[in-house]
Amino acid sequence: MTLGAVERDRKIQDALDRVSMDEPHWTFEAAGLYLEKLYEQAAQTRGYSAANKYDDFYGLIYGLSRLGIYSKDLLEAYSEEEIRLLGKEIAPERDELFNYIGLFLLADRYLAKDYDGRVWELPQERFLVIAMTLMQKEPKVRRLELVKEAYWAMSNLYMTVATPTLSNAGKSFGQMSSCFIDTVADSLDGIYQNNWDVARLSKDGGGLGVYYGKVRALGSDIRKFKGNSSGVIPWIRLLNDTAVSVDQLGQRQGAVAVYLDVFHKDIMNGFLDLKTNNGDERRKAHDIFTGVSIPDLFMQKLQETDENGRSVGEWHTFCPHEVKQVMGWKDDQGNLLGLEDFYDETDHKYFTEKYEEAVNHPLLARRSFRAMDVMARIMVSQLETGTPYMFYRDEVNRQNPNKHLRGIGKTSIYCSNLCSEIAQNMSPTEIIKEYKDEEGNLVTVKKPGDFVVCNLSSINLPRAVQADVLSRLIPIQLRMLDNVIDLNTISVGQAEVTNQKYRAVGLGTFGWHHLLALRSIHWETQEAVEYADTLYEEIAWYTIRASAGLAEEKGAFSEFQDSEWHTGSFFERRGYNSERWDALRRKVAASGVRNGWMMAVAPNSSTAKIGGSTDGIDPLYAVEYAEEKKNFRFNVTAPDLNHRTYDYYRRARHVLDQKWSIRQNAARQRHIDQSISFNLYVPHTIRAKELLELHLEAWNCGLKTSYYVRSTSQEEIEACEACES
Repeated sequence: MTLGAVERDRKIQDALDRVSMDEPHWTFEAAGLYLEKLYEQAAQTRGYSAANKYDDFYGLIYGLSRLGIYSKDLLEAYSEEEIRLLGKEIAPERDELFNYIGLFLLADRYLAKDYDGRVWELPQERFLVIAMTLMQKEPKVRRLELVKEAYWAMSNLYMTVATPTLSNAGKSFGQMSSCFIDTVADSLDGIYQNNWDVARLSKDGGGLGVYYGKVRALGSDIRKFKGNSSGVIPWIRLLNDTAVSVDQLGQRQGAVAVYLDVFHKDIMNGFLDLKTNNGDERRKAHDIFTGVSIPDLFMQKLQETDENGRSVGEWHTFCPHEVKQVMGWKDDQGNLLGLEDFYDETDHKYFTEKYEEAVNHPLLARRSFRAMDVMARIMVSQLETGTPYMFYRDEVNRQNPNKHLRGIGKTSIYCSNLCSEIAQNMSPTEIIKEYKDEEGNLVTVKKPGDFVVCNLSSINLPRAVQADVLSRLIPIQLRMLDNVIDLNTISVGQAEVTNQKYRAVGLGTFGWHHLLALRSIHWETQEAVEYADTLYEEIAWYTIRASAGLAEEKGAFSEFQDSEWHTGSFFERRGYNSERWDALRRKVAASGVRNGWMMAVAPNSSTAKIGGSTDGIDPLYAVEYAEEKKNFRFNVTAPDLNHRTYDYYRRARHVLDQKWSIRQNAARQRHIDQSISFNLYVPHTIRAKELLELHLEAWNCGLKTSYYVRSTSQEEIEACEACES
């Protein structure tokens, strides 16, 4: 290291040490010095003068393609003339938009380096390579303009792409989708098929949500031999070991969330204690995350009391295998159905009817509890570990725009993903047969289920809204998301099939608290709730219009016919009856939409920092704090902190009534066709009654899911990087 480099690193550290509530601008001083360092490193690696900042863009692509870091697709898709022309679009001055932590994270995790760890790629080049990658299959007559538009959106930090896309687009390894959800069939083949699929997707950098509600409970029969089933816990432990063993791109262990229904017999037989520190370690799975699928009926049972106000609601749990064998419910194709296969609609309580039938059947075994005792176990685990996540299954299925494929009252969505913002149709993959082909190879034939794939991207609300660019931004952003579907190579075949079938994407947002501060809106106010309603309706309108435009150009998703997009029920249920919504509804009915699901709000931690804003939809609880990960620790202040915004951040530290956060999220949820990564922040001294009231408020307000319960007694909870976007 030269003396100049040593001096610069000292100045960077000096600047970072000076970052404080009184002098927040020092983060940009540090970023400027760090940029100089990056320019010098790239220039030295690539052999040009650092004074140029950016040099030969074609040389970068050619050089990294020869090394095997970049895929050869870019050189095959674009001519040298086109690449050099696009290189002229690079705007080095946009590097100055980064604060220090955003620039550091981008350089540390995402910029392309060679096998020796030397910097090749610079920030604006990463954005341009992503734009070129995502637009490479667009018609050549307008492809370059679309690349420029995508580069404009990313380089101005109006939006971010998902972490896998940010990291892997243009490169010869990895995939670009954020996370996946699988439904495990109740068979040895189904369990091990899921484990194999989890391993392959985890290796490629995907986060996993896994639904175990169909797997038989402890003590159930196997081939009619009673009492032989070991239940779901040993299989979840196996999944835990897979997540630890198969890491994500060599950087971190796999990330898996396992969901179980609150009416499953194993819910109180170890599932709620999987991550806690008490009990038998042989029945623990500390490295996975848990989620509970909850019907309306359970929440109603929690509120049943006697004349003394004591909770008396009774709750029964069943083995899903035994329910099918004893009750004999079947679908139109003759397949046996369980309780998990029904949900309550607004005007007909399908699940409640089946549940009562099961409760009243004299031959069906069950374990019975006070509903409040089950909820108490859930809340104890949440305060200790942050999980389980809450998945309100009836509301999710009621609001599903594509439930036409199973029918009203039949569950299409059993659980959410690792970050609880995805809600798409699910079904298990089944192995049909195995045979030997003419060459003597053993061939396994599988009937692919709906294996959910989520492709994410997020609007940087403070930058995009303040610049008034939503009408220009969202169409290019949705096109980028839609193109990921056609470009991505997923190692699990049924996930690839599902991705093409529904073309689901998740356009989301981050920087909500930052935007409120800029707009001089306090968190705990009705004004914040109303602004969430207004803004997210605007985002929904632009998003649906963009998808309808893509459908006109490229065709609607394959299952559009008879969906709620097609019938107009999606619009009616949300009260979208203004003139512009009526016009859009008619357009959608006529030409379709390109994407079966369009919106989901992911947690956004690292990528929100790259965008220079606040995480997801969360409040910022300190005006000044230390950001710490395994390889850094430095001071950070609230974005755009000044004498005017200070009070709107400061007061958030004293937000104790989480009901305001819930109301904001309910207003937002009305316009989001999937769900939202929504955290509850509570003190470790919170009483059980108060936490219960928050969960009841969330359910009563129509939330589909809630993510972590973040308590002051917990150690730092690792965010899901796969879903950051």
